[in-house]
Amino acid sequence: MRAAPTILHLDMDAFFAAAEQASKPSLRGKPVVVGGLGPRGVVSTASYEARRFGVRSAMPMAQARRLCPNAAYLVPRFQLYRTISEQVMELLGRLSPLVEPLSLDEAFVDLEAGGVAFDSAGARAAGERLRRDIRAVTGLSGSVGLAGSKMLAKIASEEAKPDGLVLIEPGTERGLLAPMSVRILPGVGPATGEHLRRAGMTTVSDLVEAGEDELVRLLGKSHGASLHRMATGYDDRPVVAERDAKSVSVEDTFDVDLHDRLRITMEVGRLADRCVQRLRASGHSGRTIVLKVRRYDFSTLTRSETLRGPTDDPGVVREAAARLLEAVDTTGGVRLLGVGVSGLADFTQEDLFAQAAGERPAEEPAEPAGAVGPVGPTRPAGPVGDEAAPVAEAEPQPPEDPAQRRWLAGHDVRHAEYGPGWVQGSGVGRVTVRFETPTAKGPGRVRTFRVDDPGLEPAEPLPLVEPADREGGGGAGAEPKGVAGAVAGVVEDQDSPLASRPKSRSEGGGPGSGAAMSRP
Repeated sequence: MRAAPTILHLDMDAFFAAAEQASKPSLRGKPVVVGGLGPRGVVSTASYEARRFGVRSAMPMAQARRLCPNAAYLVPRFQLYRTISEQVMELLGRLSPLVEPLSLDEAFVDLEAGGVAFDSAGARAAGERLRRDIRAVTGLSGSVGLAGSKMLAKIASEEAKPDGLVLIEPGTERGLLAPMSVRILPGVGPATGEHLRRAGMTTVSDLVEAGEDELVRLLGKSHGASLHRMATGYDDRPVVAERDAKSVSVEDTFDVDLHDRLRITMEVGRLADRCVQRLRASGHSGRTIVLKVRRYDFSTLTRSETLRGPTDDPGVVREAAARLLEAVDTTGGVRLLGVGVSGLADFTQEDLFAQAAGERPAEEPAEPAGAVGPVGPTRPAGPVGDEAAPVAEAEPQPPEDPAQRRWLAGHDVRHAEYGPGWVQGSGVGRVTVRFETPTAKGPGRVRTFRVDDPGLEPAEPLPLVEPADREGGGGAGAEPKGVAGAVAGVVEDQDSPLASRPKSRSEGGGPGSGAAMSRP
């Protein structure tokens, strides 16, 4: 525990929804819900305007539509969110070398390690400067908590929402925590919270009064002792700059249960390919292939297979996932499938084979490319000795059929005549587009086209703040042009409890995510 509040926790306000409001002038100050739009979709983020109606993260999208039928329902644009996240993390990196990202929009920062703050006044000044810089660079707002520990800094940022800063002075922890719900403490989820409630403990002060021995009796030695320390305000966890990934996985929930075995097998293969793409993007390989199957009755089965060595070969992962699927009964129907890779490493078994082949004597022929090794067929090898593997010519790809495009609600498009815009909705062979840019002063015009209109093309997201507006943003506090109202309509945060708020979902909202949207 520190004697000064030099641990900072940043949490961007309603991140996905705020980014959509900032990029779409017509949605500013109006309820916006981002998530999977299919019948089994889930809310990723709701704007503060939507939260007034009771819409919350992790809520089924069908329930959100009943609570707030007039909201704008949009499919996530992860490319935009990642770009903004990189800008925010760069600003945090300027404060300290110890930055611990928790998600795209949340991170801890050790201000003392960066030499920018050693007392309360310095910490508050650094926090206020960070908030100004974030708004200048991204056009969005973030809430900042400052305390002597990670737990209290996170609690402080929740209390600061939206667009505020709260500093907890060391020595005041117990008085602050005492009246709060036990759910505010890390490690207390719905099940543990209910268990404690039945024992007559609903506030943090109840946990302190019960004592460590009673909590150990109720929750076990490790959990009980840890929870008692947290209740007394003690948390000595350090800010860790790098956290090793333990696994990489992807999963999809289907709008309609899958019964056809061939279709299920094809979906598993597709998920395996997506998983390998993420695996390679992270610079890892893995030994253990994991298959997750949720059946029609919500029963969830997990099967795994450990290979002889780590791999990032899509063929190997596909084959292993297919073998695991053979042992699962899917006759009743499948509502969710997932493929993951764990036991991560920063090399592949194939790399070792290639290295060994390069060290062989000249008279010993190397194995031909594509030979089957201990973990399955390897990827085509590069030159070995004086011979190189033949390179197959790329087959010409057929031109994309415009009629087959999926126009997802909220995604960016560009029209040859009208310029940049975003999809407001689509269906029955038509797509409705609102033509506006983040820097526009008001809502743009709406046009409807055929889904195969040759002038309409998918486009990349536009920056929320023009580059010229970012210059001099380091603490100037100037309001960026075109986004002054991006978060102007926020209301007081009504879901301050720290109960787990999901941050990001699988890309694209899952298969079958609809593109229709209620007009704001």
